[in-house]
Parts: sequence; C-alpha cells; structure tokens
Amino acid sequence: MKKLTIAVVLGTTIVASMATGAYGATKLQEIKAYLNKDIAFKVDGKPVQLRDGNNNTVVPISYKGTTYLPVRSISDALGVAVDYDSKTQMIQLGEKVEGVSISSSLTTNTYRTKDSSQTTYNGKDYKEAIFDNADSARSSSFILEPKKKYQKLYLQIAAVGQDLGKLTVKDTETDTILKATEINVADGLVTVEVDIGGANQLFVYADAKGDGAVFVPLTTSYYK
Repeated sequence: MKKLTIAVVLGTTIVASMATGAYGATKLQEIKAYLNKDIAFKVDGKPVQLRDGNNNTVVPISYKGTTYLPVRSISDALGVAVDYDSKTQMIQLGEKVEGVSISSSLTTNTYRTKDSSQTTYNGKDYKEAIFDNADSARSSSFILEPKKKYQKLYLQIAAVGQDLGKLTVKDTETDTILKATEINVADGLVTVEVDIGGANQLFVYADAKGDGAVFVPLTTSYYK
C-alpha cells in the first residue's frame, strides 16, 4: 500500500464519488463548499489530470480549509484498486481481506471446462479450470477483467507434459507488462502473484508446445 501511504502523507482528505442514487440517503448533510480549479496534481513528479469513471475532468472541493478529492480519481492516479458496495455503502481500497475467484471476470474461453478429466491435477479435482491441450505450438492465452476493483491477482498455473515459455500478464489499457516468469513442469502447480492495482483488463499468455498443456484452476485462482 505504498502509493496509498503517499496520498495520506500529502494530507489530502478523500471522499467517495458515489452513484447519484446514493444522494437520497437520509444521513447526508447539505453543506456549502467550493470547486477549486487552481489546485494542480503530480504523482511521482509527473502532472496528473484527475478524472471520474466516465473520463470526465474533476476538480477538488474546498470546505472549511480542507481539500476533498473523489476517491476514484485518486485511486486511478495512484494505481490503487477501489471498490464500492452500494448495499453497505462501504468503500474498499487496496487488497480485500478475502479472495475473490477470477472465474466471473474471465471472458469467453474455448478451453474453459468443468469436465473432471480435465479439471483434475495430481489427483485433486478443482471443479472448473482452463485446460488448453491444443495439439500445436501456440500462444495459450486468456483475458481477465478485474475492472480496477482489486489490488492483487493470485494466479495458479501448471505446465503439463512440456515446460511453458515465459508466462506474461499484461495490462491491456496501458500495454504494460505486470509480470513475466517461467513455468516448468517440475514446478507443479504454482501461484503467481501480480500487482494489478488500477488495471481494468488483463491479457495473460504463455508459449505452449504442441504436446504440452496449460492448466489453470479457476476455483483457486483469485483476486484480493
């Protein structure tokens, strides 16, 4: 949470930018505040324009000597994940306490399966997995959409039959490689930890040989 700590050190008070429906809540108190367009921002020495979730420019609010900023804009600028639960009105910054399966964020994938003959690895049935066993040399890949809600990805993966070429996890919007590592058969089922704070979509890929397979259990791969 180093980046989040930076925001705290700057002494900036952050408030939530919530859906318009939330403004009908009875606990809200009306105040008189001012939009302050004169305040500029830098992150790691580089100028930053604050924007909301729809890419509209936003400006700080000044109220009784304190500057308030929309949490979504700050989280995007610092690369810190943010999630808002409208039912509990809880804002979550950074890693979540409990892991969330990557299953629901996986886009359509030909090799996604619940066939026990393909979801079982070393005697354990993981119930749902990606099992890419194509019979030619290829780039084995899939797309995840964490939608900036999570700080970390814990991806479990195994090479079956043949070692994989370098496993790469890329942020598709910034074209930034977040992780690159070797995956070998002898490693067994490994957990790859990736910092994905601020990432909307991820492209995960590795070079697979014709007689080798790629196994990714979806039930034990998760976000935090």
